[in-house]
Amino acid sequence: MTKGISRFALVAGIGIAALGFAAEAGAESLSDAIAMAYNQNPGLGRARAQQRATDETYVQTRANMGPSLSLGATQSYADRGQDLAGDRSFQSVSLSASQTLFASGGLSAQLDASKATVKSGQQTLRSTESTLLLNVISVYTAVRRDQEALKISQDNYDILKAQLDQTQAQFEAGQLTRTDVAQSQARLSASAAALASAQAQLDSDRASYTAIVGQAPVALDPVPDLPGLPADFNTALSTAESNNPDLAAAKYADDAAAARVKAERSAFGPAVGLSVSSGKTGVAGQLGSTQEDTSATLRVSVPLFSSGLNGSRVRQALETETASRLAVEETRRTVDSTVSQSWSNMIAARSAVTSNQEQVKAAQIAAEGVKTEQQVGLRTNIEVLNAEQELKSAQLDLINAQRSQYVAAAQLLSVTGNLTAQAFVPNLQAYDPQKNFNKVQAKGWTPIVPVVHAVDGAAEGLLGNGRK
Repeated sequence: MTKGISRFALVAGIGIAALGFAAEAGAESLSDAIAMAYNQNPGLGRARAQQRATDETYVQTRANMGPSLSLGATQSYADRGQDLAGDRSFQSVSLSASQTLFASGGLSAQLDASKATVKSGQQTLRSTESTLLLNVISVYTAVRRDQEALKISQDNYDILKAQLDQTQAQFEAGQLTRTDVAQSQARLSASAAALASAQAQLDSDRASYTAIVGQAPVALDPVPDLPGLPADFNTALSTAESNNPDLAAAKYADDAAAARVKAERSAFGPAVGLSVSSGKTGVAGQLGSTQEDTSATLRVSVPLFSSGLNGSRVRQALETETASRLAVEETRRTVDSTVSQSWSNMIAARSAVTSNQEQVKAAQIAAEGVKTEQQVGLRTNIEVLNAEQELKSAQLDLINAQRSQYVAAAQLLSVTGNLTAQAFVPNLQAYDPQKNFNKVQAKGWTPIVPVVHAVDGAAEGLLGNGRK
């Protein structure tokens, strides 16, 4: 059994030596990990692409306020019979344009809904970025904890191995019993199992780190102080309610739902449109001498009956708006709850760190004292083993509490909306979704758009504000 344990210890020791060699090759800081994940994480990249796609919906909606122009050409053949002019081929070319002038506020409301949807998406992207940073912090601190836990387990194994050798020698000298040897062997076997478990946990978190950050962790530097932590609970709560991205996204989504109610109500009002068409028609190859037609049409339509369709759409939009308004309140409660939990967890972990530090100091003194007293016959072998176990447990509790405190504080920063990549990497080139929106929203713009927007928007007040 002892030889098998020794072989395992050798393998574990090689793993730790490899970690030490990697540390010499180059260290990696939390800022490095955050910058890499911010720039390369595929999930965040996908969310940014989805937001750019959402930006295009604004352009598509605004296009309904602008003119449309189309060019058409036809080629036809007519068999006129023997008594007429014979077979003839005809050609026609036409140019047509159409422009909606008024839609009882529907066009303006749809554009307002589209813009609010874009704003909601931008806040959702902020939330996605914050979640990614929180995951980076969580897995970074987990790997550091696991590395320290592996070192503690290895040190504990080495101590117990030396204790077993000493116990075996004392047994052979007749100073201890077979029971003492068995106790030492049992503790060493348990330590070997704990060492294997610590290695497995480190390997698992290293894999998670690679998936999130984009490369395997090497030698991780100590974590820096978290920037911008609120000074007290009330400050954290008020900051979260004004700056939390999920809550802001829900509010913008509610604005979009209210605007869609206006858009559906516009179906009951009149619509005005203008169309102009000009074309030539004649015998193939003789368009220069054929008939020209030009027409202009002003269309005014007033819906009289839709078999309940328009009313149903309004009621549906109202219920959707009610759901979105309730979603705002639900999100607010979730944010308040998360702030309370994160604050409590941070305070509790902070107290645990202080207590565990004192516990580790006391356990170290106790372990050394019991071992010294055992050498003069005042303590038994099992008491030495118990003291070593208590020291190891205290050390593991301390590193777990330290990580819990840091992660809880990061969670608090996240829910208050202040967990940003720039806070950790000031020189990082930040991704600004507003820049893309500013770039695409002007595409396809024509001077008539603001005129139609103003005329159509004047009807919104006649249709209600979209709230029940």
